[in-house]
Amino acid sequence: NTDGRRVSYCRVIAHQTDKELTGCKCGVADSRVLLHKMQRTDILTEIDVSKTLKNKLDVDFPRYRILGACNPHYAYKALQAEHTIGTMLPCNVIVRETESGEIAVSAVDPIASMASIENPDLAGIATEVQAKLKQVINNL
Repeated sequence: NTDGRRVSYCRVIAHQTDKELTGCKCGVADSRVLLHKMQRTDILTEIDVSKTLKNKLDVDFPRYRILGACNPHYAYKALQAEHTIGTMLPCNVIVRETESGEIAVSAVDPIASMASIENPDLAGIATEVQAKLKQVINNL
């Protein structure tokens, strides 16, 4: 939370292994399978935070990935409404291993992030994207 506002949505998938969640053994989750449920959404970036921290700082960190999810239709609408919105794209989705070994999936709340840009044309777009992201997380 930031200033009492919710900035992300999270769901913990209790006691599911990688294979049960995604059908693969490639880390916390296969991002393409995870976000396939959201129509026309692509993963533009995928950062393996655990691997990066190990390589750069030689520290161990629980499995943690940051996925840059993009629905081109909504990205285009947002860019038409506000050229500076690119600073907030793509929508980040986090897939991480909890201390108890469960998998937690979190997504940015686009309403909260877009609220910092004073452009009323973004409100409807943010609401639609928020609904899609929440649907994906709720359906895991």
